[in-house]
Amino acid sequence: MARRLKRASAGNDAPIWARMSELALKPSSARRTVNVNRIARLTKASDVVAVPGKVLGTGGIGHAVTLGAFSVSRAAAAKVRGAGGSVVTIERLAEMHPAGTGVRILG
Repeated sequence: MARRLKRASAGNDAPIWARMSELALKPSSARRTVNVNRIARLTKASDVVAVPGKVLGTGGIGHAVTLGAFSVSRAAAAKVRGAGGSVVTIERLAEMHPAGTGVRILG
């Protein structure tokens, strides 16, 4: 995953993917956890969010977002999809937004 993100960064001159690849190389104990309610508070409808860690299902979300994370719990994925959003992998997010424009890192 880190290698693919590094390639996406170099190929598209997008430093956001280089930063995500650095965060992917950290040990799992150092990765961040973000709850759905935090995503709801810090985003608005149709935002694109990248989380360099795991998304957990505490709280709720009332608007649609596109969420890419290293890991997403089933409850969190259900809540995001229930609000009309989508959950994708970080690699897929890099394919969808190669320049990284409009992508916010949370966590």
